[in-house]
Amino acid sequence: MLVDETGEFMSQRDHPRMALISTHLSNDHLTVGAPGMPDLEVPLEEENGNLIDVNVWGDANLGNLVGEEADRWFGDFLEFPCRLVQKPDEDLRLVDSLYAEGGDQVGFADGFAFLLISETSLEDLNSRLESPLPMNRFRPNFVARGCEPYAEDGWGRLRIGDVTFRVAEGCPRCAITTVDQRTGVRGKEPLRTLATYRKSGGEVFFGRNLIHDALGTVRVGDPIEATPR
Repeated sequence: MLVDETGEFMSQRDHPRMALISTHLSNDHLTVGAPGMPDLEVPLEEENGNLIDVNVWGDANLGNLVGEEADRWFGDFLEFPCRLVQKPDEDLRLVDSLYAEGGDQVGFADGFAFLLISETSLEDLNSRLESPLPMNRFRPNFVARGCEPYAEDGWGRLRIGDVTFRVAEGCPRCAITTVDQRTGVRGKEPLRTLATYRKSGGEVFFGRNLIHDALGTVRVGDPIEATPR
C-alpha cells in the first residue's frame, strides 16, 4: 500500500495517475512499472522490522516500510511524497461486516478481500451509456458469466473451484470508477448513470463483496455454484 507522509492510505480517488502503474507478480517479487519509469522490483516476503503507523478508512494498522528506493520511485512518478508499506502477518485487520465471522481478515483493501461482478451486469450498464466501459473500471477479482444481470445481488453463498464464499454487502462505488485505467483521466461516467437506477441510501452500488471461508485455489473457467440469499 502507498501512504502519504502522515501514514494515510493513498488511492486513485485523490491520485488518478496511480491508474497508470502496472504490476506483475512472480513467486518472490512484485514488479512495478509506469510510463517513463524503469521497472521496480519489490521483494514480497522480506520484512525489515521498520514499522510505522498507517491508516485505512479509520482502521489503525502497522506498515512495514519497503525502502527508500521504492519511496523515490513512486514519489517521482506521482509527483507526491509517499511511502510503500507491506502488511506484517502478525498485524491482523478484521473484516467489519454484518456478514463477517470471528477471525475473518482483510489486508490493506478498502474493506473486503474480494469483489465479484457479472458480465451481464456490465452489459446492462453499458446499454445505458453513450460510450461503453470495460470491466477494469470496477476492478473486480472475479467476473461471472452466464447469469442474468445483477443476479449476484441475490446470491447468499458461492463455491468457486474448491473455495466457498459468503456474499456480503453490495460495493458502494466511488470516483475511481470515473478514471480511465489506460490514461488516468477522470470523467463523469459511470457514476452519473448508475445513480439513476442503482442508488440506495445515498450510495451507488455495483458488484458484491465476498468473504472467503477458507484458503484454496480459484482458476479462470471454474464453475460457480450459487445459493440464493
